[in-house]
Amino acid sequence: MEKERHVLVVFPHPDDEAFGVSGTIALHVKNGTPITYACLTLGEMGRNMGNPPFANRETLPEIRKKELQDVACILGIEDLRLMGFRDKTIEFEEENKLINLVLSMIKELNPSLIISFYPGYSVHPDHDACGAAVVHAVAKLPEKERPKLHCVAFSKNCVAELGEADIINDVSTVSNIKLAAIKAHRSQTEQMVKEMTEKLANNDPQVIAWINNERFWTYKWT
Repeated sequence: MEKERHVLVVFPHPDDEAFGVSGTIALHVKNGTPITYACLTLGEMGRNMGNPPFANRETLPEIRKKELQDVACILGIEDLRLMGFRDKTIEFEEENKLINLVLSMIKELNPSLIISFYPGYSVHPDHDACGAAVVHAVAKLPEKERPKLHCVAFSKNCVAELGEADIINDVSTVSNIKLAAIKAHRSQTEQMVKEMTEKLANNDPQVIAWINNERFWTYKWT
């Protein structure tokens, strides 16, 4: 993997980083690249409360905050930024507020790579709004000064409309770190981890491929 100057990761919820990019983050950390992860919310409107439940609507925000901090330690992220927005409201935030927030981080950090969601192809309204803010922030920079933008997409129509992923990172050498990151989001992933562990024990090819490979699309500027 190419060594980057600085990687800025922008997602709306705790655990967004774990499923799709934690292996990539771990590889960048191993390369000595500084990582900044800006998480917009605490995911306090998440439906899962653990299995069996150990959280409730009042305690979930602090639990998810602690889970995210634990994941930052697991992945080696030294600059974790909790941005303080409310879960399930990112799509309703004033657009320029989000854009300027991302733009200020770009100007502060001078990243060579930004990772976020591909707007319109990431299923959740918060995901799409977050990705759109990142895209618009990068677009405000002169073309020669823009960092690379690697986007996560997983809607059913993403391949049909965007084509196959432009980048596939082999993260098999850090798959144990990726699994630890997913497990650390215990309130949201406990049942999934149980099922995934059983499938891994049975050498399920789809689960193995998902764990070992992370896919990104470069943003298609129009």
